[in-house]
Amino acid sequence: MDQQITPESLIKLYQESLLQNWDLPLFSDYDGISYKYGEVAQKIHQIHLFYKASGIQKGDKIALLGRNSSNWGIVFLATLGYGAVAVPVLPDFNPSDVHHIVNHSESSLLFATDALLEKLDLEAMSDLKGIIRLNSFELGGTPGKVLEDAWRQSLKEGSVQSISPAEFQLEELALEDACVISYTSGTSGFTKGVMVPVRSLLSNIVFAREHMPLKSGDRIVSFLPMAHVFGLLFEFLFPATLGCHITFLTKAPTPQVIIKAFAEIKPRLILSVPLVIEKIYKKRIQPALEKPSMKLLLKVPVLSSVIRKKVREKLVETFGGCFHEIVIGGAPLSKEVEVFFRKIKFPFTIGYGMTECGPLISYDAWQTTQPSSAGKLVDRMQVRIDSDDPYRQVGEIQVKGMNTMLGYYKNEEATEQAFTEDGWLRTGDLGLIDSQNYIFIKGRSKNMLLGPSGQNIYPEEIEAKLANMSGVLENVVVEREGKLVALIFPDSEFVEAEQLDEEAVKKLMEHNRKHVNKELPKYSQVSRIEIVEEEFEKTPKRNIKRYLYTS
Repeated sequence: MDQQITPESLIKLYQESLLQNWDLPLFSDYDGISYKYGEVAQKIHQIHLFYKASGIQKGDKIALLGRNSSNWGIVFLATLGYGAVAVPVLPDFNPSDVHHIVNHSESSLLFATDALLEKLDLEAMSDLKGIIRLNSFELGGTPGKVLEDAWRQSLKEGSVQSISPAEFQLEELALEDACVISYTSGTSGFTKGVMVPVRSLLSNIVFAREHMPLKSGDRIVSFLPMAHVFGLLFEFLFPATLGCHITFLTKAPTPQVIIKAFAEIKPRLILSVPLVIEKIYKKRIQPALEKPSMKLLLKVPVLSSVIRKKVREKLVETFGGCFHEIVIGGAPLSKEVEVFFRKIKFPFTIGYGMTECGPLISYDAWQTTQPSSAGKLVDRMQVRIDSDDPYRQVGEIQVKGMNTMLGYYKNEEATEQAFTEDGWLRTGDLGLIDSQNYIFIKGRSKNMLLGPSGQNIYPEEIEAKLANMSGVLENVVVEREGKLVALIFPDSEFVEAEQLDEEAVKKLMEHNRKHVNKELPKYSQVSRIEIVEEEFEKTPKRNIKRYLYTS
C-alpha cells in the first residue's frame, strides 16, 4: 500500500488493507487462535449478514465486553464497516456499571466473553435485541426466533460460503458520523460516553501512518485495554491498516506476561503506560544501579559510558530487541526514569492525549522530542494555554481540530462544560507550551489517576461512595506507591453519638473500605485508610484543596 497516501475514507483504509494482505496473518491470541486478513474479512462478512437479518440499522449501537482478543477486534471492525456504532466496555467494570452503559448507550446487541457474561443480570438489560458470546460467536441468553434464524443463516459454523476478495465490501461512512462511544466511567452519576467521530479516528490513524514507521508484516503486541482509545488506536486500528500482525494478550497484562510476550513476538512498535515501564525499571535496572560498587563505577567517565551502553542493551532486549520506539502515554512518567532513559539514549518518547481527542494531542519521535515535554502538538490540531503568558505562566491546556469529539452521548450539560464559548476543548490539564508547540504538562486539574493496565481512575467517584458511609465526614483518595489510599476525616458528631473510641473508629473505617471495594473494579479499589485529625483545607468555594494532599 502507498505509504504517502492521505486518505479521506476510514473505511477505504481497511477495505484496501484486508484485500491487499489477504493471505498474511492479521490477528492472533497469545497462545491461541490466529486469523489471516482474508479470514477476518470472511468473519466480517458473516457478521454483516447477521446484523442485516437481525434488523440492525446504520447508527445502531453494538456493545463489546471482553479483554483484548482476535474476536473482539473482528466484531469492532465489522461494526464500523457496517455503519453501526461500537460501544467498547472495559472488562474491569462491575456488572452494575456494565448494565448502565449498555442501557445508557441504547445498545441493540451485546458481544461478551463467557466469563464476563456469567456475572451479568440479563434482565437488567431488557432492551437488548440479543447477546452473542465472543469466545465462540454462539448466541447467549434466551434469543427470540428472529435472532436464532439470523444466527443460523450467518454466524453458525459452515452457514456461509467463503467469499473471494472481489465479493468483500464495507459500508462507507461520513466524516462527522459517530463511530465509537467510549465510556470513561460506568458509574451512573459520572456517565460520560465520548462520541468519537470518523474524522477523529481517521485523523489519528493518518498521523500515525505518517510519523510512526510500520510496514506490512511488522509485529505488534496489544496489551493496553482496547476499550480505551490509546490502545484501540495505536495497538489495533492503526497497524491493521498497514498489513501488520497483531497479537492480543487475552489475560491480565502483568509485567511478567508482557516481557515474556515481547521476547517471543519481538514487536516493532510498543505502546505503554508509565506504570509498566516504571515497574520494569525498578525491578530490573534500579537494584543493580544502587549497588555501592556500581555507584563508584558510574562516577568514572570511561566506565560509566560502557555501563550505560550495557544497561541500554539489556533494556532493549527486555522489550524484544526489535522495536524502533516505545510510546508512553496516559499519565506522567517518573522524572527519575525519564532522566535515566535519556542518559542511556533509550528509544522512548512521551505522548499526550485524551479520549475526547481520540486520543492524540501531542507526540514527537524519540530522536527529536524535547526533554520533560509530552511531545509536539500534532499537525491537525491547535493548542492554546489559558494564561497571559503561555510560555511562562501555567494555565489550562485547550485544543481544537480534527481529533476532537462530537460531545458526550445524551449529556448536553457535560458537552457544554467541555468546550469554551469560542469552541476550544478544555482538557482539564495544566501546562505550558514553547515556541515550537511542545507541550509541558504541569498538573492534572481533572485529578484522574491511571490504573495498572491503563484504566482511568476517577478519585471523585470513589470519594462519593465513601462519603455515603457511616462516620465519614470528608475524604480524599490519593495514590501512594501505586496504591489507592483514602484519607478520611471522621464525623465527630457520629463518633460521639455512637460512643466510639479510637480503635472502634479504625474498625468502622476498615469496614467502610471493604464495603466500598465490593462496588468498585479491582483496579480502583482502596488499599488502606488513613484517618486524619483535622478537617481538610478548602478553597473559598468550599472545595478541598486536593493538591495539598496528593503530593
